[in-house]
Parts: sequence; structure tokens; C-alpha cells
Amino acid sequence: MTADDAVLLLIDFQQRLVPAMHDGDTAVTRAARLAEAATLLEVPVLATEQVPDKLGPTVEQLAGFPHLVTPKTRFTADAGVLPPGRREIVVAGVEAHVCVLQTVLELLGGDRRVLVVADAVASRSDDDKDVALARARAAGAEVVTSEMVLFEWVRDATHPQFRAVQKLLK
Repeated sequence: MTADDAVLLLIDFQQRLVPAMHDGDTAVTRAARLAEAATLLEVPVLATEQVPDKLGPTVEQLAGFPHLVTPKTRFTADAGVLPPGRREIVVAGVEAHVCVLQTVLELLGGDRRVLVVADAVASRSDDDKDVALARARAAGAEVVTSEMVLFEWVRDATHPQFRAVQKLLK
């Protein structure tokens, strides 16, 4: 995985949805870590909002990061909003077993590498999250952690942004 080929996709981290998630605060914190590193490393950050008039906008902790926020009613993100030339899609969001999983399954249909960040996804129940991650993996997605993504994006302690990214882990 490289920062030059990656896109960070934040799925439905919305004000009325996140509080209902098991460990939703942790998922948001890890997604914010990813988004901040993505910004430092010039990785495009995209977000979706499921029926935003009912579920509210993206949570404040993440609202400043996306370059593009796409409202939707479908349970999948529109792959057409992904920047051309970027084939590694790093996915974080809620709910793991609904919009995250359906988006991952749809993205796998193209010529893309899809990476689901396990500590930056959440569902109302851990069982749903666990089964969603297992199904995503079985379908061909890679399941990773936010820290794995950060270190793969910088690759080397001599990277000009290494120290800035490393600070995000503390």
C-alpha cells in the first residue's frame, strides 16, 4: 500500500448514527488519525453521508477532512467519485455490516485493492462487525489496522512526514 496510490473513504460517520455504534468513539478517533495522516501525505479523503437530512452531517471530529462529501440513499458508496489513477481504497466507517460491507463488495468488482480498517469501523454490535470483516476478507478485501496503514503510507523513518505521522499515534 502506498500513499501515492491510495484514497481514504470515510463511510457514514454521521452525528445521529455514530452514538448508536458499539465503540463508535474509537472508530471515529482512528478514522480521524487516518484522515489527518492522509492530509499530511496528500492522500485524497472522501466521505459519504447516508440520508443526511435524517442522520445528520459527518461528525465534527471528521468534518474538516473530506475533499468531497457525497450524500446517498443506497447502502453503497458511488465508486464514480473515486479519483482516477488511485486504485487502493482504504475504507473506514459505519455500519460495518451494512454500508461499509456493501461498499467494499462493490469496490472489489473493479480493478482495485480494497483495505478495510478494522479499528476504524463499527456496528451496533460486535458480532455484526466481526462477521462483516470476515465476509469482506473472504471476498478479497484486506483487513488492516489504522497503524498498519500509517506506517505503510510513510514506509521509511526518513520520510519527510514520518515524525508528523508518528505523533498521531500518541
